[in-house]
Amino acid sequence: MMKHEHDHGQGGCSLCRIELKNVGVTAGGDTLLSDISFHIHCGQMTALVGPNGAGKTTLLRALLGQAPYTGSIRHVDAHGHDFPAPRIGYVPQQLSFDREMPLTVEDLMAAAVSKRPVWLGYGKKTRETVKNALKETNAEGLADKRLGTLSGGEMQRVLLAMALMPLPDLLVLDEPVSGMDQNGLSLFLQTVSHLRNTHHMGILMVSHDWQLVQQYADYVVLLNREILCAGTPEDVFSSQAFQDTFQMFSMKKEDKNE
Repeated sequence: MMKHEHDHGQGGCSLCRIELKNVGVTAGGDTLLSDISFHIHCGQMTALVGPNGAGKTTLLRALLGQAPYTGSIRHVDAHGHDFPAPRIGYVPQQLSFDREMPLTVEDLMAAAVSKRPVWLGYGKKTRETVKNALKETNAEGLADKRLGTLSGGEMQRVLLAMALMPLPDLLVLDEPVSGMDQNGLSLFLQTVSHLRNTHHMGILMVSHDWQLVQQYADYVVLLNREILCAGTPEDVFSSQAFQDTFQMFSMKKEDKNE
């Protein structure tokens, strides 16, 4: 298990939840998000769903401190006190790189940890950190593989391992399973569930895969520039707001195809 300064156990003074209250984002006079209020709890997977252009990526950027916003985003510990500077691990949809580049998984991860070019070499401590992170994501056997030879599922497990260096309080997954085969998908999500249960971390996942959300999410937020509905997967997917949102989205797509 990777060492972490904050206790992720429920009884400790670890990050307990992230409270978003009346969060809004505007850009160039356009309102991208309005009056967003919900909690992200540690030990749970929260799924963010909505049509393209709904503001999901904008909300992630606000959470990651990459977009200015109004309202408040508060990090709270188990005793209701402010939690300073939580660690946030981010897993993107994909990593852009030259597939011909002779770079191994260990090279990539070591460079991320040591913040120095791989050709300068890296020490035993860095190798150990990389090895432990890969072990957490069932990817130990990938350390010496070249990046260009990895399958989609293998690459996402490597990106997940990178997000665990150091172990985060909140893990953000941005459409992390696009293009994966069924085996890769199952292994990835089993790994994420294991991380949630073992380390009691909060997980926020953006996804268009309803079946996946139904199976793994504890709480779902339906977003379309504002929150249309929030609750259990069953509550949200059976809601009129969900039916109306995606029926309207489907009709717009059909109009474009005519």
